[in-house]
Formats: sequence, structure tokens, C-alpha cells
Amino acid sequence: MENLKKDYSHIKGWGIDADPQNDPTYPMKPHRTDAEQAGYSWERPTQQPVDVEVLHSIERPNVSAVFGTASPPSGLSGMIRRFAFRYSENSYLHWLPLILADRVNVVEGVIDDFKNGHVPNIFVEKGYKAEWKHDKVGLITKFAVAAAVVAGVVVLLRGKDDDHDYDDYDQLTPYNDRDDYDTYDS
Repeated sequence: MENLKKDYSHIKGWGIDADPQNDPTYPMKPHRTDAEQAGYSWERPTQQPVDVEVLHSIERPNVSAVFGTASPPSGLSGMIRRFAFRYSENSYLHWLPLILADRVNVVEGVIDDFKNGHVPNIFVEKGYKAEWKHDKVGLITKFAVAAAVVAGVVVLLRGKDDDHDYDDYDQLTPYNDRDDYDTYDS
């Protein structure tokens, strides 16, 4: 297969960074050697001791010199995060599990609050008081949508359970005809 060079000059803005004098990084990057692609091109700061688990991208050879230690990965959210960091940052399998892990971590935090005898004031912590003050329509819409979703799920699940229970009832009773059953009861 022949590799043909295509002409993209008809696309507005195409090749805008091809001119080194028009490079947006020009003052910061005067010498375009791409040496930074080969590895560190600066003196690396002293490495912070790694005494907690630190997750880092598979695109990096090591952890950054300085990192936060306040909340190392733990629990179910930590397991999800460990799974996510097995994949490249250009993969949905990296980012979607991280989003899920954040939501799971919220639930874990609420459970920890209850374990420690603290009842979380979710209305205040979620900022609903400020939202009520500044965006009542948005807050009411948010609660209405949440209530509709919950009601839909409840109706959907109840409908399945009712059908299932009725089928079980028919199988267990000798009165498969509802009229016979009503006569028997009266």
C-alpha cells in the first residue's frame, strides 16, 4: 500500500503551528529539539518518600516527585481505581472507572460518617441551601427528575415482582381459575 501525502490545506487552521515563529509555545520553547520526548530534560526534584500507595499512569515510568497522601486508594473505590490505572489515559477503561470510583467513594464516605456516629447533613453538604437561594427552578427540576427516575425504577421493579408473584401463586394453588378461587373464599 502506497503512503500518499494528503493535502489538508483546505481545512481552516490546519498546520497553524507548523511555523516555528507562530508556535504558541514559542517564548517558552525556543529550541524545538523535542529532547523532552526522550525523558527528563530538567533536574528532577527530590523524590518524596513513597510510603502510601500511589497510582500513576502507565504512560509514566515512575511516580511524580511530589504527590498527595491524604487519601490513598482504599475500599471498593480503591479497587476500581487500581483497575482503571491498568489502562492508558486514552482509553475509556481508564476514565469511566475513575468516574465510577468517585461516586462509589461518596457512598463510602457517607457510610464512614455513620460508622463514626456522624449523621451527614446531605442537604447542606451538597450545597442545596445555596442552590435554593440562587437557583430554585434548577433545584426543583433536579429533585423532580430524580423523583421521576426513582418512581420509574420502582414501578418497573414492582411490575416485574407482581407478575412473578402471581405466576408463583398460580402454580402453588389448585384453583387456577380465579372464579373458583373467589367462590372458595366466600
